[in-house]
Amino acid sequence: MSTEYKDVRQHILATGMTAINGKGFAAVGLNEILTSANVPKGSFYHYFKSKEAFGEALLENYVGTYMLHLEDVLKADGTPAAQRLMRYWAGWLDTQACEGPDGKCLVVKLAGEVSDMSEAMRVALLRGTNLIVERLAACIAEGLDDGSLRCAFNAQDTALTLYQLWLGASLLTKLRRDRSALQAAMHATLGLLNLPAAQ
Repeated sequence: MSTEYKDVRQHILATGMTAINGKGFAAVGLNEILTSANVPKGSFYHYFKSKEAFGEALLENYVGTYMLHLEDVLKADGTPAAQRLMRYWAGWLDTQACEGPDGKCLVVKLAGEVSDMSEAMRVALLRGTNLIVERLAACIAEGLDDGSLRCAFNAQDTALTLYQLWLGASLLTKLRRDRSALQAAMHATLGLLNLPAAQ
């Protein structure tokens, strides 16, 4: 794959994501994506056979970037796994409670919208969320091994429960327009992980 191909394709994905993260997938038309990216329609179809294919690529790109961020936050760095895990949830609270679309979770934004619209996009989201849960489970397992976590359930079940909790809290945050649901998720997370509030 040539550098030019990757650069133009990535540029279209990046500019399209900004618009879609603000308005949603269906509300952003192809012309808006083309105008934002400053590329002709022919160039778009050179890289993506349809808007749905663009959406699938957008989600795969988002998940890839998100996994790099997740790995950076959770990687072993000499601190207990519990501390690294709570650093991740604290970051989630800060980004999802802020005003505006920047930094907002694309899974939260698009899961309900595209799951009934596009099977390819639904599967891309499902694959991505499964990868996120697996990485969270690995960190929880590290915490069980290093003694910084004492969960009532196994690592995989705990990771899935927590991820579901935070996704739901993020949706409620969009409805309430305040931090209360995410703060409740943080409180519940500490309880599920048997961690003190000061952790």
